[in-house]
Amino acid sequence: MKITILGNNSALPAFGRHPTAQTVSVNGETLLIDCGEGTQIQMQRFGVRWRRLHHILISHLHGDHYFGLPGLINSMSLGGRTEPLHLHAPAELKPIIDSILAVADTTLTYPLHFHPLPDGAAQIVDEPIFSVTCFPVMHRIKCHGFVIEGRTRGRRLLPDRCAAHGIATQYYEVIKNGEDYTAPDGTVIPNELLTEPGPLPKKYAYCADTIYTETIIPYITGADAIYHESTYLQEDADKAAARYHTTAPQAAQIAKLAGVGQLLLGHFSSKYRELEPFKTQAEGIFPNVVVTQEGGVYDI
Repeated sequence: MKITILGNNSALPAFGRHPTAQTVSVNGETLLIDCGEGTQIQMQRFGVRWRRLHHILISHLHGDHYFGLPGLINSMSLGGRTEPLHLHAPAELKPIIDSILAVADTTLTYPLHFHPLPDGAAQIVDEPIFSVTCFPVMHRIKCHGFVIEGRTRGRRLLPDRCAAHGIATQYYEVIKNGEDYTAPDGTVIPNELLTEPGPLPKKYAYCADTIYTETIIPYITGADAIYHESTYLQEDADKAAARYHTTAPQAAQIAKLAGVGQLLLGHFSSKYRELEPFKTQAEGIFPNVVVTQEGGVYDI
């Protein structure tokens, strides 16, 4: 699982930073989380291709999280996309997209399936290789975070062991799925001699725009990494509270209470040119902190 940051600023672009967008690569699939203005340009800039993109997740309807979406939807059609695209977003977004397409007399070259987000927490994507669950956060308007979990592909086959027992390759798939092998003479070779445990599936949480709230902890506990907004530094905690945002130390406190592996910070206010103070303030509470950079690719 890899996270690519396309935009890590808050409402206003500043100091070369763009509004919110990121991709999650999981088991060969790509998901886009939020789509601020300029997202498709950032995708081109950092080599993110949309041909493996089948799900877009929009956390809420503040413009810095979706103003880039109409352009991206249209560009994929102009580029000849034919595969379906699934858009998971607040219900109020559908008439906006429909209106934009209608006034331009645009007929997309691919099926666009709209899935309204529920009011509370729920699984919204259930694929064989990953799942997505949404959960409510506390912002000025209805807003959701997302948990993306990879799914194990079974045990890891050991071809050398199989060859040593004279096992033909046609049996490899069933062995990888956990079955013992029965030789022609009736000898049973236990699966654990032919395979080893596969890698544990990864869990990543995108905590979206939110005031400090411990209500999200049950959803993100034990995640390998979380992305949590840190719009403000501690000295501007009053602004964070008034605008339903979080400070860097507050994000670190959430990471600590949830027992996560790594904290990615983003959604920085345009009032700050330098970002190193965010890391300094957060590290005093939670040690494994990354101040995200646009174009940065973070292995989970």
